[in-house]
Amino acid sequence: MELTKWSYSKRYNIKAQFNEYPNSLVVFRRIKNYYFVYTVQWSMNDPFVTKKALEEMEWLLNRELGTEEDYRQRKQFRK
Repeated sequence: MELTKWSYSKRYNIKAQFNEYPNSLVVFRRIKNYYFVYTVQWSMNDPFVTKKALEEMEWLLNRELGTEEDYRQRKQFRK
């Protein structure tokens, strides 16, 4: 999966699109110093979005924005 396009939106959210889900818009929100998937505006023309795909999307966006280390240090990941 590749991050194809992203941009900032209102209230410090980020909208992103990925090559495996080209018709769906993924909205990320910031928590502490990293971003997580807040919602997916899923298109019926795309395959179902799995939990694994959501996590990969988070990794890709945080890597792109330089917050990958903060994402790696989150509480859920350390368990």
